[in-house]
Amino acid sequence: MEKNEIRRKIKAMRNLLLETEKQSAADEIFARLENTAAFLLADHILMYHSLPDEVSTRGFLRKWNGRKKFYLPRVNGVNLEILPYEESRLELGSFHIEEPTGENTVSPEEIELVVVPGVAYDRIGNRLGRGKGFYDRLLATTHATKVGVGYEFQIVDSIPAEPHDVKMDMVIGQQTFIHIR
Repeated sequence: MEKNEIRRKIKAMRNLLLETEKQSAADEIFARLENTAAFLLADHILMYHSLPDEVSTRGFLRKWNGRKKFYLPRVNGVNLEILPYEESRLELGSFHIEEPTGENTVSPEEIELVVVPGVAYDRIGNRLGRGKGFYDRLLATTHATKVGVGYEFQIVDSIPAEPHDVKMDMVIGQQTFIHIR
C-alpha cells in the first residue's frame, strides 16, 4: 500500500472514533508508556500537543508535569524547535497546533525520550507522518529513545520507507507494545 493510501485509510478510521473511545485509548497507551524503562529513566521528554485526530497527550502532560520535564515542538520554517512545556504559555501556531511561546529553545541532545505522533507505524519501527518531514528532520538530530504512539489500527503490516525516514525504537498501541531496539 502506498503512503497516501495508508493516510486516507487511517484518517477514515480515526474519524469514526467516539470521544470516549479516544480517551480510553489514550489512557491505555500512556499507561503502557509509563511502565517502560525508557520513560521511568528519562527526565527530559519531548511530547507533542495533540490535534483532535491524534492520541491525546493532554491528560498525560498534566499528570506528569512537575515530575518530568516536558518539552513541545514549535514550527520554525521547515524545522521544529524544542521549548519547555508550560500549559499557560501555549498559543495557536502553525497547522492550528498549540505551541510553546518564548525564546528559550533547547538542544535536541538534551532530550532523552521523544513521544512521536504519526499517521501509522509498522512492526519494524517505520513511521508514516503527515508528509511534511518535520519530525524526521528533528529525530535525525537526537539520540533520544523514539516512541511512536497510536490507536491499534494505526499499527499496520508495512510502511514504505525512504532513506530519510527515522525509525521508532518502540511502538505502543492499546494492546500492542513493540520494542524494536
